Amino acid sequence: MSGEWHSYLRRIEELATRSGLRFHPVDFEAVPDSFMMEIAVYGLPVRMPHWSFGVRYIYQLIQRHMGHSRLFEVVFPGNPGHAYLAESNGLAENILVSAHVLGHADFSCNNLLFRRCQEQVSERIVEHAAQHARQISQASEAHGAQRVEATLDAALALEQHIDVDLALRRPRYPEYLEPPRSLVDDAFRRRFAALDPAHGAGGNEPRKRAPVPPHPERDLLWFIANYAPEMESWERDIFLAVREESFYFYPVFATQIMNEGWASYWHARLLREADFIPQQAYVDAIKCHSDVVRPIAAEQQVALSVNPYHLGFAMWEKIIATQGLEAARRIMVEDDDFAFVRNHLTRELAEELGLFRYSARSDGQIKVLTPELPALHEALLAPKYNFGAPVVLAKHVRTDGTLELMHDSSVDGRGLDLERSRKVLDYVHRVWRRPIVLTTVNQAGATLELTAP
Repeated sequence: MSGEWHSYLRRIEELATRSGLRFHPVDFEAVPDSFMMEIAVYGLPVRMPHWSFGVRYIYQLIQRHMGHSRLFEVVFPGNPGHAYLAESNGLAENILVSAHVLGHADFSCNNLLFRRCQEQVSERIVEHAAQHARQISQASEAHGAQRVEATLDAALALEQHIDVDLALRRPRYPEYLEPPRSLVDDAFRRRFAALDPAHGAGGNEPRKRAPVPPHPERDLLWFIANYAPEMESWERDIFLAVREESFYFYPVFATQIMNEGWASYWHARLLREADFIPQQAYVDAIKCHSDVVRPIAAEQQVALSVNPYHLGFAMWEKIIATQGLEAARRIMVEDDDFAFVRNHLTRELAEELGLFRYSARSDGQIKVLTPELPALHEALLAPKYNFGAPVVLAKHVRTDGTLELMHDSSVDGRGLDLERSRKVLDYVHRVWRRPIVLTTVNQAGATLELTAP
């Protein structure tokens, strides 16, 4: 990282602070492009090893060689935050990226969802994930790489199946049902109960064990870690490590439009106000900004595939222009993408951005499929429900240990990829070590059962 760029970084940080951004310190580091891709694929600079990350790496490598993607930076929120910049970046790109990173740092430091998840997991996630990697390396030495990989297969197959509405560190279910309480709510009932001291006491009745689970359970990682009949402690630790990292990643997923838009708004604003940046570097940075926030389908916009940088940037500009920066900061603190899109993507802005769903015929004619704003909102948000995964719940554990899972397609309208589902059931069966039955529906809406083994 050049000394020239480093001197601009300090001045940009000072400008960001004067402009009202509040963020934890950020450690910037320039790394080779190949390492940047590894970080982006693994999600963290050091993370538990698994073959699936290699598959993702090959995909990203192909995409880059085809010219479909380039990584300028990867940011990890925390205290301190960590920002990795590509060594191939030029001065203008690094100036823009540094301002963009500070926008992210302000967002993650103040947004309530980010704060809640970081407080539960760790504000030093890079070090925390490295500890998980060491833990898994030690497990491989003690129990064999094949057994550890089988456990990781199951845990990572379920990494989206968490429940962020409940605490990261949850107690197990109560072992027994609560005894029924008699309703002594008026003078007559109290006098009647007093005539027979044994009435309603129930002291000699045997306590009834609570069913497992007592209600359909969404957090499959937590449930299996706590209730798999023969899971060993090191396997449980791996499941809980994957779950912790999923809690960390969830806010990134759930606020992508807001977060990328906020960072893009602030890098554009800080660039305009940074009169210390050389003219040519400023011009080059603005060109880079235009590339970052451009729509994906810029010519005819015939699809609903939307660049989150473009959509979020346009929404924040409109909010700040009409409601002011203080109101925008309140929204930034309190919302996730669901509230943000539903409350602040107006019909006027949607029409201006050409976001309503289109179809294009071979003769070039374009037709609006739906002009309804709520339908647009839900189409944009549909991939975000339940961390992007189908809603699968642990429903019941039978007396022989068979685990009953239920796919609730009515909640999100998603079907299951049956081939993938069978593979996931096979993975989970290796750690549950009892039969598993998953109830779902087929294309005709009829009940369908998948089993393992």
